[in-house]
Amino acid sequence: MPARPPDGDRQAVARAVADLIHALGLSERDEPELRDTPARVADLYAEAFSGLDPAAIPELATFAHTRAPGAAPGDDLVVVRDLPFHSLCVHHLVPFFGRAHIAYLPDRRIIGISGAARLLDHYARRPQLQERITRQIADHLEQLVAPRGVAVMLEARHLCMEMRGIRKPGRVETRVVRGALAEPRWANVLPAAHAGREMGGDE
Repeated sequence: MPARPPDGDRQAVARAVADLIHALGLSERDEPELRDTPARVADLYAEAFSGLDPAAIPELATFAHTRAPGAAPGDDLVVVRDLPFHSLCVHHLVPFFGRAHIAYLPDRRIIGISGAARLLDHYARRPQLQERITRQIADHLEQLVAPRGVAVMLEARHLCMEMRGIRKPGRVETRVVRGALAEPRWANVLPAAHAGREMGGDE
């Protein structure tokens, strides 16, 4: 369960949401369902923005890594595909959501199998840019286990594009590819652009 912010912070968020509701011309008198909305939104933000808490940085287990005798470099490639994520656009505070694919070529250390998912959740749980999440995951992996190569791809729908402005659906892809994985022979490590996966609203 994500850490909850102090009561004072939640109360401040609830007051701000109540002010927003009133600024929009809405009232509990006309719509009694709004009565608990400020507290509910404060609780939602406590979870959705839990990645802002410095104490929430995941402590990922790492393990010594040695190649099997006779194994060629690259036989130990690690790829975690199709990890779902949700975040909120830092520009409009509306959701964007999709899937992430994370790969690395280990050197002397590897992370636990759930580590990629934990990193994704941590960096997605704050007001964000998709490009920044992609880079932050790659940076964290490099700092943690110094792999010979790392590749991260996020593909997502952005409701700030679908609900306002141009009002068009579309899928945004961001990639970071570094080290040995930038070599042409690893070009297929990440999914090809527009590989045909559907991203419905229930992710």
